[in-house]
Amino acid sequence: MDRREIAALLAYIGRLDPRTIRTDPGEARDQLAQWHELLGDVPMATPHGWDARVTARQHIRVSPYQILPADIARPWESYRRDRLQRHTDPTPSVDPDDQAAWTAELVGTRRSVATGSAQPAQYRQITHRRIDPKLKARLREVGSCIPPEARAALAPYRRARAAREAAIAQGSPDALSVPCEWCKAPVGEPCRRRRIGLDGGARGSTPRAPHPSRVDLAVHRAQQPALS
Repeated sequence: MDRREIAALLAYIGRLDPRTIRTDPGEARDQLAQWHELLGDVPMATPHGWDARVTARQHIRVSPYQILPADIARPWESYRRDRLQRHTDPTPSVDPDDQAAWTAELVGTRRSVATGSAQPAQYRQITHRRIDPKLKARLREVGSCIPPEARAALAPYRRARAAREAAIAQGSPDALSVPCEWCKAPVGEPCRRRRIGLDGGARGSTPRAPHPSRVDLAVHRAQQPALS
């Protein structure tokens, strides 16, 4: 708050608690200087839940003691701490190879959250929040979030996925783009090899190559636009 905002806050507090009013010009000037020194980095209000007047009114309403600058500064620090604890750094939209820009965006986002200018980004927003258009454009540019070198290094450990990606690259339809009518695997999930015991219960369910009927269905779906 600047000096004008501090003066407005003191005037508001004085209407609620006349004990804070200073009638002597020298005392009023000293009070204004003291409050500005202690609350200069505290905003009057933010778009997301902080208002120094509400804090002052709450203190005067429940406490018999005259309000002090610390009675506003303490709730403000709690407000900042709570927001930062609930914040998880979203991925910056800049080039990750530009360390200075990457760090600057992280710091700027944290500062906006701490000062109440932006809402904390929480874990649930990883799946529910709207994708940043800059990130979407960059993903479109590189083609995949996994670099080709890393994909090649992982291929020996992900043989089924590597075979699927190779088949798609050669123009074959993606069998996992359709559900399997045989083992009931949903779209995107591999087929399962199920073993049934003598009592009729399942004894195992291990991933396997797509069932032939699923491959046929994927081929049929891929050919439909060409036939129409």
